[in-house]
Amino acid sequence: MANGVAQIRRSVLTLAFPVTVSSLLQRAEGIVAVFLVGGLGVIPIAAVGLGQLLAFMATTLVSGLSIGTNVIIAQLWGARRHRDAGEAARHFLWLSVAVSLLLTGLGMAINRIVMQQLGAEQTVIELALPYSTLIFLVIPFTVLLQVLSSILQATGDTRTPMYAMIVVNLLHILIAYPLIYGRWGAPALALNGAAVAVGLAEATGVVYLLWRCRPILKPSPKPRLDMIRSIWEVGAPVSGERIVQQAGILIYTKLVLLYGTVSYAAHQVGLSIESLSFLPGYGFAIAAATMVGQSIGAGKYTRAKLENWEANRLASGIMAGMGIVFFFFGQYGWRCYSGGTNQSAGGRFRSFANAGPPSKRYISSGRAA
Repeated sequence: MANGVAQIRRSVLTLAFPVTVSSLLQRAEGIVAVFLVGGLGVIPIAAVGLGQLLAFMATTLVSGLSIGTNVIIAQLWGARRHRDAGEAARHFLWLSVAVSLLLTGLGMAINRIVMQQLGAEQTVIELALPYSTLIFLVIPFTVLLQVLSSILQATGDTRTPMYAMIVVNLLHILIAYPLIYGRWGAPALALNGAAVAVGLAEATGVVYLLWRCRPILKPSPKPRLDMIRSIWEVGAPVSGERIVQQAGILIYTKLVLLYGTVSYAAHQVGLSIESLSFLPGYGFAIAAATMVGQSIGAGKYTRAKLENWEANRLASGIMAGMGIVFFFFGQYGWRCYSGGTNQSAGGRFRSFANAGPPSKRYISSGRAA
């Protein structure tokens, strides 16, 4: 029994490490954008934060699609129904394209209204609006990047999405810096340069992942409504949870904006760094969803329970450790940003470290929550 648990622990860590790195790198795009525009001042930091908030809200609404993809394909793959898994992957891919295009249109239509309702200052809105519009235009790439990663991760390949995100982040930095500040002969686009860099980098990542997914994707002679129904049953509760969560974040953002632009910029700096503490939970959640899903598909229910328990235990320990590190050494993170926001961000950062690891929120039996 002890050897079996040790083997499961090694398997969880083997799967979770690349996924955790991928999650950190996905979030790193937003952190790098805030870091790069920090040299432009407090108002640009607030504008980027506001634009990222709206885009993040849109992508989290379809998180159920990504999680449902992972769970269903993992179960089919574990049952060795590879043909069905490939057909499901193709269905989910086309569904993600349709949903992302809908989000793009909706986001571009209401982004100004949402910013005004949140109480952002006019100077911030004028900067954030073109940035937000460009970010919404590239949301299809963001969603496809997540869904394609979920397809590969569900089959047990967690390294390829990690390599893709490494390339995406390197390209983002190499493109964003000259476009923001007009270096190396590039035009100085300021905030818009950061958004353009995101689009180009993520488009490259999507092309690479599509190429790697070719052996998995299988054509279906007719639409599989059972697949659509399955992803709805798995993903709808997750999306509903995220909608409630995002509603709370909107209210919180509105309260912070009542204190002015500088306070919101400090809030954004703290939020960018603080997000590093909970992203390992997403990594272990996907590892758990993959392993538990494959075990359930293979009919190994006892093993599935052990895998879920080990993923929770390891995630709780790692995230608690990160919280301790951030509590005592967080000031070294926020000092990297604009000097005008440091003091407020530091206080906010420490308060989040006090909140403790929320890993249980992200890992559940058989699916990521």
